[in-house]
Amino acid sequence: MLSKKTSYQVGLYAEFLVRMYLRLHGYRILEKRYITGKNTNRAEIDIIAKHKNTIVFVEVKCHKTISSAWDAITPNQAMRLRRSAETYLIKNHWNGNARFDVIVVCGHKIYWAKNAI
Repeated sequence: MLSKKTSYQVGLYAEFLVRMYLRLHGYRILEKRYITGKNTNRAEIDIIAKHKNTIVFVEVKCHKTISSAWDAITPNQAMRLRRSAETYLIKNHWNGNARFDVIVVCGHKIYWAKNAI
């Protein structure tokens, strides 16, 4: 008998799938579920990966539709994600390129939007 998964468990599984997907596309995973610190008014970054001379911050969304996934990224969340990414870049003295991608998992399909945030 199949047990029902919580939304938290579904999200963890979607992040796992996306990490494997990125690896298959030549990305090296640097961090997963990166948090700059408690009470810093910054968001958790799902995945931080590197490809050539680019650090890629990835927000993973698992929704039934692509539009509902995009609706889940509020302007406030996007701003907090950018601040977390900036903190990571400063902390790690990164001088190369950086971008923020969104990868949406809908059922068995993966949609990847580069430079999305």
